[in-house]
Amino acid sequence: MGKVSGLAIVCGCFLMVLGLAFLPAAFGTHPDESILGLGICVFSLGALTVAGGLYMKAHALKSGTTSANAPKAQPKRVRGGCDLCGSETPVIHCRVHDIHVCGNCLGNHYDFRSCAYVPSTRRTAGSKAARFAAKA
Repeated sequence: MGKVSGLAIVCGCFLMVLGLAFLPAAFGTHPDESILGLGICVFSLGALTVAGGLYMKAHALKSGTTSANAPKAQPKRVRGGCDLCGSETPVIHCRVHDIHVCGNCLGNHYDFRSCAYVPSTRRTAGSKAARFAAKA
């Protein structure tokens, strides 16, 4: 796409110069309004072609940079965490789908017609260790 966009920019610049070349003929000793209109149309077509070429270059540059970036690493799953994202402590248990959902994922899962929610009893691994720890 890089060569096509460069060619579009060059062709557009040529059309703009060609449109400017019609101006002396339009303002010469025998002025003609139709030549002036043709010159303006050719110049504007050239400007539009240059703008399209610049757009294609920007689009190619944008798509080239996103593919080079490495995908973001998923957050580490918390044992006993949310069943959807796995990184937060669940606050709600959907009884219909039997999944524990955190507050962030609740908006994506919420369906008032079919889901029945109860507070989640699942705790993270850190809270279980604290519960079984010896008391002094």
